[in-house]
Amino acid sequence: MSKVIGIIAGSLRKESFSKKIGKSLLAMAPEGFEFKTIRLDDLPLYNQDFDDNNKVPPAYISFRDEVKQLDGFIFITPEYNRSVPAVLKNALDVGSRPYGKSVWDGKPGAIFSNSPGAVGGFGANHHLRQSLVFLNIPVMQQPEVYLAKVNELFDESGTIKEGGTKDFIKEAVDSYIVWFNQNAK
Repeated sequence: MSKVIGIIAGSLRKESFSKKIGKSLLAMAPEGFEFKTIRLDDLPLYNQDFDDNNKVPPAYISFRDEVKQLDGFIFITPEYNRSVPAVLKNALDVGSRPYGKSVWDGKPGAIFSNSPGAVGGFGANHHLRQSLVFLNIPVMQQPEVYLAKVNELFDESGTIKEGGTKDFIKEAVDSYIVWFNQNAK
């Protein structure tokens, strides 16, 4: 039975670089693993009143159920103002509640950050890492994945161009599989 790894791109933009990276990762799943895109588009902003008053939006229920079935995660985040996009933080919050019923707990993760700039989303990567540590997601330490100048990474069809960066991403995916196997419950 395959292990299912959620590919979670922290962007809503239709042509986002994070979504393109995520789509490229789908083909990199090794034997015994399935990579599955997890959509964040329909999640209302987290409000604890929903859980406290038993008025949980259907989108929360379906998201929590979907993530609960996953064995691990690769988070792909752009950098917004030196941090993660609100949609990604919101997804973490929705999945972590109600208190004591987190769908994230103990499942191995990795962070692939990206930016058109030269730093490759360093700030977003480290802010996301802080949240994942709190949520008890063991986060792959090496290699660190900062994809700089991501706007130059794709061809006209939205596919990652052949070359060093594509090879590095594949190596990072392979390293994540090793990390996953060492840390999965």
